[in-house]
Amino acid sequence: MIDNRQAITDEQLRQAQLIWDYHQMHHQVRPVEAAIGLGSHDLGVAAFAAELYHAGLFPVVVFSGGNSPTTAARFPRGEAVHYHEHALELGVPDSAILLEPRAGNTGDNITFSRQVLAETGIHPASVLLISKPYMERRAFATARKLWSEAELVCASEPLEFDDYIKSIGDERLVIDMLVGDLQRVIQYPQLGFAIAQDIPEDVHAAYEALLAAGFTSRLLAS
Repeated sequence: MIDNRQAITDEQLRQAQLIWDYHQMHHQVRPVEAAIGLGSHDLGVAAFAAELYHAGLFPVVVFSGGNSPTTAARFPRGEAVHYHEHALELGVPDSAILLEPRAGNTGDNITFSRQVLAETGIHPASVLLISKPYMERRAFATARKLWSEAELVCASEPLEFDDYIKSIGDERLVIDMLVGDLQRVIQYPQLGFAIAQDIPEDVHAAYEALLAAGFTSRLLAS
């Protein structure tokens, strides 16, 4: 099949890099009382959760996520179930894993994971949110809205932008996803889903330029 899409320019890659850097919270990872692996298309979340567990950073992790239109084919039994299986393969004991298989969005991830922890008698004062790299800021803003009393630390698999593109295999799709997540960071506070985040002028300009260039496949439905 011939791909008739226009080639991505160096300037568009520079703009995408700005947004990539903005999405990451650059928190110092430290020991916490519980972790949440936020469901997505990215199995790297489970792999990094396993790495951090083995490093002794938390005693229990909740893998959260059901199915979505973008993950059902990859994870037909649900995101949390596949994350669980991958973590077991990487040596995390089953006793250290809790499953939350219903969440359909980030708010659900936080709310339902908190409920699962509470049902097992765990009421953590500090929580590590493990997400795909470009979802850190949205995860933080959502959790701060829904779980304001918890100390939140954000982490993701430590990949550079170019390496993440290679792992996904579709440069345009990755930029679309970066733009879509930034739209949510901008709009979700107005809908009551998250706290507002300051957006630097150069990041906002990059976002507007990529929107105008047609990187729109992951935007919210209007």
